[in-house]
Amino acid sequence: MSQRHGLSSELLRAFAEPSANASLRGILRGLEKESLRVTPQGTLAQTDHPLALGSALTHPHITTDYSEALLEFITEPFDDVDPLLAQLDDIHRFTYQHLAASGERLWPASMPCTLGKDEEIPVARYGTSNSGRMKTVYRVGLGHRYGRSMQTIAGIHYNFSLPDDFWRALQQQAGNQQSLQDFKTERYFGLIRNFRRNFWLLIYLFGASPAVCSCFVKNRAHKLQPFPAAEQTMYLPYATSLRMGDLGYQSDAQKSLVVNYNNLNDYLATLCGGITQSYPAYEQIGVKDGQGNYQQLNSSLLQIENEFYSSIRPKRTTGRGETALQALRLRGVEYVEVRCVDLNPYEPLGITKTQMQVMDAFLLYCLLSDSPQTDEREFYQGQENQKRIVNSGRDPTLCLQRGDQEVSMREWAAEILQGSMAAADLLDQAKGGSAHQQALSLQQAKLADPELTPSARVLRDMTAAGQSFYAHTLSLAEQQRAYFADRPLAADQQAVFAQMSASSLQAQALLEADQQLSFDQYLENYYAQYRGCGCST
Repeated sequence: MSQRHGLSSELLRAFAEPSANASLRGILRGLEKESLRVTPQGTLAQTDHPLALGSALTHPHITTDYSEALLEFITEPFDDVDPLLAQLDDIHRFTYQHLAASGERLWPASMPCTLGKDEEIPVARYGTSNSGRMKTVYRVGLGHRYGRSMQTIAGIHYNFSLPDDFWRALQQQAGNQQSLQDFKTERYFGLIRNFRRNFWLLIYLFGASPAVCSCFVKNRAHKLQPFPAAEQTMYLPYATSLRMGDLGYQSDAQKSLVVNYNNLNDYLATLCGGITQSYPAYEQIGVKDGQGNYQQLNSSLLQIENEFYSSIRPKRTTGRGETALQALRLRGVEYVEVRCVDLNPYEPLGITKTQMQVMDAFLLYCLLSDSPQTDEREFYQGQENQKRIVNSGRDPTLCLQRGDQEVSMREWAAEILQGSMAAADLLDQAKGGSAHQQALSLQQAKLADPELTPSARVLRDMTAAGQSFYAHTLSLAEQQRAYFADRPLAADQQAVFAQMSASSLQAQALLEADQQLSFDQYLENYYAQYRGCGCST
């Protein structure tokens, strides 16, 4: 039987009414954009996080992710795309001003630059406070579990939430009697289930990592082929996003973890189980070495919930020292974080306004469509579809699993885009104009012609220039360095960012001076929070 979870015509009519439609203007979106710092030669920067950029632990906009060289830029949430992108642009300009002296630049692709030995990849450091030490130990543990090269993969995360006016209108339409927060949490999980059914389409449309440096797969099992137009490059002819495949944050260990997205309690219980359930291979690593230095936070399947790499996460803003699951348990879902999007290497900001308009329409489609609960079979079907799109997404004959059937990827994709177009119509009515529908039309063209996708463009440009993945990406990095260097921040903007950096360094110093607990006790208190999810530690 084919599974079809359609867009509710009743909801489309309800949100076309002016009062309900106006609530869509209050959608908030934010970005978290990762980029590797590299030398002018395209090798991984070995330098510390630049002091002028402030504290990676406490700065509101500039931090690091897994590696010390992996910068992460975080915007505030905005109800309009233009000021969001303007803020991201300002963060880039400030950063480039302080990379100029070293000549370092930002690597514009999701898959990394030329890498040396695993131990030459620096783990991110956050100072001597307990929260800072925990962040570093977590990353040391990831290195032991998966290898450090995986910690150099970059992406762009899209945070999305709807305003209370929208939720009240939806709740009234549904005749629902729950508290508003419980209703929001329940419907956000419905959005997540539909997203997981359909997100393979985003990988096809926006995937931009069809090739990698040969050094990245050295001594690793893989099915990639040598790139015929240049040496030192591996690829797959129809690949879309190798970042989202077996070379990225997918692990054999986690394949046993079937995370339940049917409701908040089940989600908390399954992830909490992964954090409290010991895993033999990680027991062998040991929590501490012979000298008492932490090798990882624990020997469980997951050190913390973030280690489970999902294409989308339910999120709630956390307090310092609070676990993500505890925040969700106490206060419910606040927004969703989309994590399956590659950096667009041709765009200085890594993403475009058009792409964000597509994401908004796609997410609204997922929210307003029927969303039955899922079972283990559908969970594994989703993983299989993801693998097929990653490795063979541009193959015109590709089929995906849908219920009991194998269906044409392009037919299913056309159905999702049609539903997203209806959601885009609602967004355009709220904002005025037709920008969202135009953005969707561009995606329909990509469906008709796979050569219009970013992944096809990358391979086409590499072939035309006879360039390796490394050489192609390095040339883009230099173009983007020049683009930002030609547009320095005005003095007043520069002063605002400089003050933010100084304040963040002071905040880190205060944390380090106010150590009330030993690190062991801090961890014990931290993990005690997972007992609230119905798990014992």
